[in-house]
Amino acid sequence: MWEFIHSCVVSISPSLRYTSYVMPTRGVSKVVDFEKLVRGKVPDFLFDYFATGAGEEQTLEDSEEAFKRFRLIPRVLRSSDSPNLKTTVLGQDVSIPLGIAPTALQRAAHPQGELATAKAARDVGMIMTVSCWSMYRYEEVAKLVPGVTLWAQLYPFKNPKNIVDIIRRAENAGYAALVITVDSPKVGIFARSIRSKNDVKEQFSRFTPGLVNYEGDPEEIQEWKASGDKLLFAYARDQLENARNWKDIRWIRGLTKLPIVLKGILTAEDAREAVAAGVEGIIVSAHGGRQLDGVRAPIEALAEVVDAVKGSEMEVYLDGGVRSGTDIFKAIAIGAKCVFIGRPVIWGLIHDGEDGVKEIVEMLRREMSNTMSLCGCKNITEITRPFVRHQSQMTCKL
Repeated sequence: MWEFIHSCVVSISPSLRYTSYVMPTRGVSKVVDFEKLVRGKVPDFLFDYFATGAGEEQTLEDSEEAFKRFRLIPRVLRSSDSPNLKTTVLGQDVSIPLGIAPTALQRAAHPQGELATAKAARDVGMIMTVSCWSMYRYEEVAKLVPGVTLWAQLYPFKNPKNIVDIIRRAENAGYAALVITVDSPKVGIFARSIRSKNDVKEQFSRFTPGLVNYEGDPEEIQEWKASGDKLLFAYARDQLENARNWKDIRWIRGLTKLPIVLKGILTAEDAREAVAAGVEGIIVSAHGGRQLDGVRAPIEALAEVVDAVKGSEMEVYLDGGVRSGTDIFKAIAIGAKCVFIGRPVIWGLIHDGEDGVKEIVEMLRREMSNTMSLCGCKNITEITRPFVRHQSQMTCKL
């Protein structure tokens, strides 16, 4: 097992093979099967790190289950054999309304990590969001995977130098947008890790080169390393725990011409604040159920947020619990412009690296195309709210 961990530190050739076709994995019929498939392929502490949620994991579980509470309302005699899944996100053409959410430490899932994910995203025509907890620098991903559309994720850090540094580096590297995660003034408490007594920091120190995207204040960073925080995990946590507010978002808005997307919005009130702050996008997200346990599933909050920004040019996206092409269809029908996935990408990486991610995406594409045909939608613009209905709104008269 530890041979896998050793392989994570091996240097990677910048010229990685890729193909547009991936042979389907035998015995796997849906995305959730991949989580079970890869369970024993990595050490328990790694699997738990990616799979766990905050608290008792109510929001983690409900983010998936909530999609089942929305029922499809199909139309007949109007379908297409080959629906068109293409759309645009912030003016960028994409082949499917599906993107890759910022997911940390991907080289722990596969030696090629973020590079493999970026290659898959490029080849299938998707957006990839690079986490500030990436194990490759923003510039490396852009340079080693030319042609991929990249968004750079960051937090409203305690030290503003880190904010400015990441923005300038993203601009210089050709990133198309910034994603600011706004739901993490504190780090969530992972009950599963506490029960299992897995010290993630200690375990990761055996193979990870540490966090590489914190460069804004070299003197401060060196002080933290000198104190024993060689991987900068403690420093990153310290940078999250601050009292930033909407004034800070407006300040960041004034720093750059890049489109800004706020990730972690779950209410109409915050959606309207985002419009007032002048950002271009909102990701309705509960941080994969890893922050505040007990909040609504993102799909349950989506309609409220979409309705709150009507009349503005704000684009609304969804992240959390998406495990099928039907889930994507439901989110688009409610009003999302695009949806993002995180854990399924990790399961794909563990399974087969770049090809594993492609297989996940192809499965979702096939399912969504089938759902569109059966619901009577020829293209994305035809997917509207009348095609879904929450089960609470459905009555049975005897």
